[in-house]
Amino acid sequence: MLEGTEMTHGEDGVTDSKGALLPTLSKSASKMKIDRLINTPLPTFSGKTPGSPFWTSIVYLMLKGTIGIQFKTFEVSGRDNIPIDRGSLCCAWHTNGLLDPSVIMISHPKHFVIGGRHDLVTRPILGFWGRKLAVQPVVRQSELVRGGCSSELAAEINGRSLLKLSTGIAAGFGCFLFPEGTSHDESHLLRLKTGPMRTVLSAVALAKGQDKPQPVLLPVGLHWRIRHHWRTDAWVEFGEPIIVDNNGLTDEMSEKMAGGEWVEPPREIVNKLRDEVREKMAPLTPDAPDWETNRGWHLLGHLKARKSQKEIKSWKEEVLAAREIRDNLKNNPQENLLNKAIEAAQILETHRLDGRSLNAKGRIRKTPVGGQILNIIFVIIAMLVMPISIITGGIQAAVGKKLGDINIKNEGLDARTSYQFLASLFGSFFFWPPMAIIGAILLNSFAVPYFTNWFELFPQTPIGYFFSIFLSMIWLIPIFWLSVQITINGWDSLQNISISKREINLRKSQSGQHFTSLCKEILSEL
Repeated sequence: MLEGTEMTHGEDGVTDSKGALLPTLSKSASKMKIDRLINTPLPTFSGKTPGSPFWTSIVYLMLKGTIGIQFKTFEVSGRDNIPIDRGSLCCAWHTNGLLDPSVIMISHPKHFVIGGRHDLVTRPILGFWGRKLAVQPVVRQSELVRGGCSSELAAEINGRSLLKLSTGIAAGFGCFLFPEGTSHDESHLLRLKTGPMRTVLSAVALAKGQDKPQPVLLPVGLHWRIRHHWRTDAWVEFGEPIIVDNNGLTDEMSEKMAGGEWVEPPREIVNKLRDEVREKMAPLTPDAPDWETNRGWHLLGHLKARKSQKEIKSWKEEVLAAREIRDNLKNNPQENLLNKAIEAAQILETHRLDGRSLNAKGRIRKTPVGGQILNIIFVIIAMLVMPISIITGGIQAAVGKKLGDINIKNEGLDARTSYQFLASLFGSFFFWPPMAIIGAILLNSFAVPYFTNWFELFPQTPIGYFFSIFLSMIWLIPIFWLSVQITINGWDSLQNISISKREINLRKSQSGQHFTSLCKEILSEL
């Protein structure tokens, strides 16, 4: 499901039927607005979008723009695995709040029918967009066990939502569901819930009864260099589709669902598919016992490439190199080698560095003087446009930081990322138009140099004044966008300077000498 952000620690000790701790609810998730949930707009599947075509287009436009700002690099692979003649259900692990569904949506060729945590359609601002996208609310066990909703009402709401999701998938739309059921910070999959499997099986039954192409289930890998950092690297990986076995899905089930009645697929089929999904999803995650081990695999990947006179140039290449190391060590364990890699990687982590800081000999690199000069130039340029960028981006940045800092204590790192992402997503949409209007009025009122001739093109009448303000506003929006891009470039350059400084400090330290010694030993054993 499309989850909100939340803690995953289970501080109140509440467990599910299997004894596993349920995630602690955020304040928003604990406030259930039953009337609004029951009256949530339903999706339609006769057009190109399940929700409002206009607002869906606006959301996608904002998402694509914000993703470009959020990430330093963003790569998508495996689009060839997505069938365009039928519906598909995307299943991924869930570690980064609202960023997880966002990157899947903009990377998939089809529009989505969406299911989400109940408060995503009842929150003051986010709820408006959720209703326009026809998001279908889901009451999870976390809310049900804690008494936020009766089991009968939860069954009614969830049955309706799952039926709509299945119908949308059968009709050829995309969908994403997170089978872990919560956002978390582990380095491996949690126990999978059965909701996605029941949904896609029901979609297959509907498609079978209506002679439509059978939907598929798509495992998706979501890879973040540092998930909660702004301007980090991201890679979305669509895996090979899972063809769902439709044996055991009866005509009676198809007929009832086509008539608007939710029918549960047979449990044994659901559990079998769940096991298959886990088997296919796990390799698309770090699948590591802990993050220290995962960092060791990444360092080994860099060192192996260096030994072969190659250089890992992208985040995708680094993940694949680490994955190869992981699989090789699982088949041929080398405990001594891995322990050295973990120790060396921990030294880098302590200095906020990673394997990209290695040179061709496996030592800490030296940044070329020319590269440093360029970084300084870009920082200076960014400082020159700072007055504009503070006005155009400062408000939403401050709001995002404030909301993130408030909620990180209650809901975890992914909550901070989600709130900052939302501030960026809606910030330009809400702030730039009024700021452009105010700017145009001020420019016109005070006859700012270089703008005087522009305004004199229009007659000094109310209509002429309106057109001068309107055209100036349109002209100011690209300036706002350009200032943001320059600021981002300056920020990236400033980070490059900071990284170079940390590399120098590590080279001169005793830890750096020990790191070099460890790398030499590792290279000799690879």
